[in-house]
Amino acid sequence: MKPGFNPLAAQTTTTQSTLFSWGFNNHGQLGLNNLTSFSSPNQVGALTDWLTVACGYYHSVATKNDGTLWTWGWGASGQLGLGNTTQYSSPMQVGALTTWSKVSAGGGTTAAIKTDGTLWTWGYNNAGQLGLGNITSRSSPVQVGALTNWSSIAVLSRATLAVKTDGTLWSWGEGAFGVLGLGNTTSYSSPKQIGALTAWLKVAGSFYSSFAIKTDGTFWTWGYNNQGQLGLGDITNRSSPVQVGVLTTWLTVASGNYNSVAVQTNNTLWTWGKGTNGGLGLGNTTSYSSPVQVGALTNWLNVSAGVYFCGAVKTDGTAWTWGYNSQGQLGLSTAYSQNKSSPTQIGSLTTWSKVTCGNGYYCLGL
Repeated sequence: MKPGFNPLAAQTTTTQSTLFSWGFNNHGQLGLNNLTSFSSPNQVGALTDWLTVACGYYHSVATKNDGTLWTWGWGASGQLGLGNTTQYSSPMQVGALTTWSKVSAGGGTTAAIKTDGTLWTWGYNNAGQLGLGNITSRSSPVQVGALTNWSSIAVLSRATLAVKTDGTLWSWGEGAFGVLGLGNTTSYSSPKQIGALTAWLKVAGSFYSSFAIKTDGTFWTWGYNNQGQLGLGDITNRSSPVQVGVLTTWLTVASGNYNSVAVQTNNTLWTWGKGTNGGLGLGNTTSYSSPVQVGALTNWLNVSAGVYFCGAVKTDGTAWTWGYNSQGQLGLSTAYSQNKSSPTQIGSLTTWSKVTCGNGYYCLGL
């Protein structure tokens, strides 16, 4: 959390952020130097220089303002990038470089983009999800090709999505359910371009479902759709990008395994997919295969999703969660398994800038 944080200000400047974590902690993914799960936010160390964070399945990755890269949690597949397969319950610096910028994590795989636009991956690689032209797992960061124009990255369970600065869209890894968007279910161990368009802006996804927003504000999805998580009004899988509705006002999107959440440019909140345990925040446990607005408020800013639960931050700096609470992942200091079917505020602080949720039933917050 940032002292004096202004959520309406541009996010490109250096900021001072404390890091908090809560939820399931079986592999030390909370970074609290123990394996104890917590149902309310706990500060990770005493430093105030965290910049961005991402949750994998049971591992975490973050960058600091000085451009250093840090990881912790489960390391069995080398996903911590520390040159080994050891588990760590406190943040560990990956190398000594100060040029790391963006990070993403999913399953047992991690990816990061440096300030020079190069892309690096490491961890589990059984389906070529590292994009290195093979299926060999790596325990240290390895550069993907030689290009210096990568801008957005999203690691799914066994696949990876990315956008370049020229607006082209790329994918690689396991192609099950059409998650790579290449018109087939084939797996690829090197980046493959999706179509020929140069209008893609950002990517997201989880499990075998993929999401992307174009520069014109349109929203596109493809991949696994057994619970309507693609938002296309049905439960049919897609192997190529399909537009969700006709709106051109989508700002950001996130996905758990079967539930999705998004914010439009007017700061309204929308969810769809499987409603089990109240994961859609609509006050019920109903599933929806098309986006449904959550309430009528127009002050939502950032969103994230885990398995049947979501987290969000409003423009006033408050943090909110809803859905499944099996391991205290909602951060509400309530008894485990006390689910919430509507957004519920975490404490009373107004200094949150981001909540990031993982499919391993835990969250990190700045």
